Amino acid sequence: MWALAAAAYLAGFFLRVTPGVLNVPLMRDFHLNAAQLGNLASFYFYFYAASQIPTGVANDRWGPKKLIVFGTFLTAVGTLLFAMAPNYAVALLARGMIGLGHGVAWVSLLEIAARWFAPRVFGTMSGLSLGAGTLGAVLAQAPLLAMSRWWGWRESLAGVGLVCLLLALLAWRVIRNSPHELGFRDYLPERTPSSLAQVLRGLRDVWGWRNTALLFVAPSGICGAFLTFTTLWGTPFLEQHRGMSGPQASWMIAAMLVAFSVGGMAWGRFSDRLHRRKLPYVVGGGMTLAGFALLSLWPQAPGVLLFGVLLASALGAGAMVVGFAWAKESVPQHLAGTATGVHNTGVMIGALVQLPLLGWVLDALWTGRALGGVRQYDEHAFQVAFGVLMVWVAVALACVLAARETHARPYANLVPVRTEGAV
Repeated sequence: MWALAAAAYLAGFFLRVTPGVLNVPLMRDFHLNAAQLGNLASFYFYFYAASQIPTGVANDRWGPKKLIVFGTFLTAVGTLLFAMAPNYAVALLARGMIGLGHGVAWVSLLEIAARWFAPRVFGTMSGLSLGAGTLGAVLAQAPLLAMSRWWGWRESLAGVGLVCLLLALLAWRVIRNSPHELGFRDYLPERTPSSLAQVLRGLRDVWGWRNTALLFVAPSGICGAFLTFTTLWGTPFLEQHRGMSGPQASWMIAAMLVAFSVGGMAWGRFSDRLHRRKLPYVVGGGMTLAGFALLSLWPQAPGVLLFGVLLASALGAGAMVVGFAWAKESVPQHLAGTATGVHNTGVMIGALVQLPLLGWVLDALWTGRALGGVRQYDEHAFQVAFGVLMVWVAVALACVLAARETHARPYANLVPVRTEGAV
């Protein structure tokens, strides 16, 4: 059950980061500047973010199977449309469809993990789930670059679309919402479908718990900055100002993605064993902040130092996975799915704002230099852009510090009853 859901998440993560790898042919074929390229990349995140709260509510009501099947099918259609897009407008539409389709994958994957695995390993399974998705992003680096050069970027993405169609079919045939459908004992209690009024009330109520807002902001910086760098702006920076070739830059981004994946698994496991959520998140967030501080303040640092700090920053960003367990534990059980959806929206808010924002900053500081019809941006422009990410990560880290520790216990075991005014 988990493997199929994870495969669907992997495919969507592959598609998430393709604009960074294909930035040169996309800018050339669609005649884009940095802001337009950033908007193309972020269109995925607009629809992904918009789907998170409805996805959490829908998981509470209908279970993850229908959402995984629908989302993977829509991702396939969007990918095939993007591969055939004749212009920028159609490409934007296709990216939006991919984002909307993949938007249901993460929350549904976590729901599968929560229903099919014991609660004591939920943090660990969150890390493994993140690792599966990040593997997709790794495959979208040097392997996708090589595929695009052999067969063309359109043909390569069309092949990915066909794989997504196959995954949707397999998910429909194989996945079950919970163990009791196959005669096994459930780890989660039976859920009664909610009315629309109850759903809206739950969406309102989840914001009444202090951690919801704080943990909504936290990943927008700690994970959002990482996504913005690895999805799009890291590759041109490494190529234009660190003297890397396209394949070398792709391998560097891939190494960061692997570090992020390893971090997710390690922080999740560490958090479960320590019975703490705040400490791992704070340490990881501090590592991420150090990476973007170096990018902004000393982008020409010696290669070994810069790349070492970037890898440590990516490893630290993996601590964001702790936030999913933390968010679920910060609210009553009947709001857990909604809280997860709200939390994942925070993850995406960072990237969907930062991707075009950094493009706008780069265009505002562009000196007029171009190479083969593709704009080239000087080091100062990148420093200012990465400075925006540094400040955002610092604010996010402050939110983590302000959040209430749950000691890795479900809300019902943390406090018996919510009293008036308690958060």
